[in-house]
Amino acid sequence: MVKVNIVKDEYEMITSTQNKLIKQIRKLRTRRERHKTKTFFIEGFHLIEEAIKSNWSIKKLIVREDITPSKVLSHIPTIIVSTHVFDHISLTETPQGIAAIVQMNEIKNQDHTHVLLLDAIQDPGNLGTIIRTADAAGFSKIVLGDGTVDLYNDKVIRSTQGSLFNIEVVSANLKEVIQELQKDEFTVYASSLDNAKPYQLIKAKEKVALILGNEGAGISQTFVQLADESIYIPIYGKAESLNVGVAAGILMYALK
Repeated sequence: MVKVNIVKDEYEMITSTQNKLIKQIRKLRTRRERHKTKTFFIEGFHLIEEAIKSNWSIKKLIVREDITPSKVLSHIPTIIVSTHVFDHISLTETPQGIAAIVQMNEIKNQDHTHVLLLDAIQDPGNLGTIIRTADAAGFSKIVLGDGTVDLYNDKVIRSTQGSLFNIEVVSANLKEVIQELQKDEFTVYASSLDNAKPYQLIKAKEKVALILGNEGAGISQTFVQLADESIYIPIYGKAESLNVGVAAGILMYALK
């Protein structure tokens, strides 16, 4: 290690990829380690700013030697690393030189009127885009069913563009959740072709839940049968189907 001065404070700079802390950070690439430690890794100024604005706890800031962090971040425990070490832990093609370890946080909204249920969404980019769109469309809760990619996967986090920090996202048994929502007078819609209506014919209701399914297999028949209605998006061109993230946006805004 060598000593460097950042924002008038003296820090130890980590220059070896074999450093114990660097090895621990690299372990956060695995779902097992993230959920074991209840922490996850984020990169870039925007995501860090969004985490702070939403009052998520940042356990440690990792700053590359050529970057001067804002004084706003001066209260956060910080380590300085060499360019070589930062590249070793980075998960982006063009690193911005700043990253953070964030404590997992369970957002609990008291009142829900629009809930999104996801059945085995496997592509990280799709999940992140859906979370971002749900946030924009005013949905207040997302439930991840079995087989869905880990919420704290780095590609999911980047695709949310910070919406991860704004909306309640939980993992649960979808069958139980659907039944609970229906008891609470929610109308549950399944995005499916089975005995379905085009979404344009659906009138927005006060309390709604929308089920979206796996990119290839769609929604499990168990959930389709439990839903109050099935809706679909008409295809006017020659494409066989829509990307689930695009479909999610159309349907959430229609139901809102």
